[in-house]
Amino acid sequence: MNTEIEIPEELRELLHRKARNLGKTIPELILELVTDVTNSETRIRIYEKLHEKYMKEAEDFYKKGDLIQASEKYWGTVTTLLSIIGELEELPHYKHIHFNEIISHVTEKTGDRELPRLFASAERLHANYHHGFLKKIEFEVHREDVLKLVQKLKNYISKVRT
Repeated sequence: MNTEIEIPEELRELLHRKARNLGKTIPELILELVTDVTNSETRIRIYEKLHEKYMKEAEDFYKKGDLIQASEKYWGTVTTLLSIIGELEELPHYKHIHFNEIISHVTEKTGDRELPRLFASAERLHANYHHGFLKKIEFEVHREDVLKLVQKLKNYISKVRT
């Protein structure tokens, strides 16, 4: 079964611009657009699959030395986890500001004051995707923070689910 969808260039560009303005990937944007025809559990499963996909791609790009593409994939790994938290706790998760609010929410609930700093590293990688300014040593510092943040968010999701 072929799961690829052919999209006209003009529509792809429109989706790309809209997703970029919202700090999302195109699949995340499409999922947001179809929320009225999917239930929360379905959306969570899709976010989980996207998270796994982005993490694998991030690591692959990192190993190849493509820090620009790796930057955005690491951002995607974080935003998909934040979207899962948004779904589980009925919080909005459709704009960049919502991701900040979810980090604040989790920080307040857990008392983990490291979360905002780790999230700032994810935002730095997201900015690097758009502007390409990080040197490898700086990238690696932010990557380590993102990997730590990902683990903390996964732990939080596990606790919320039980």
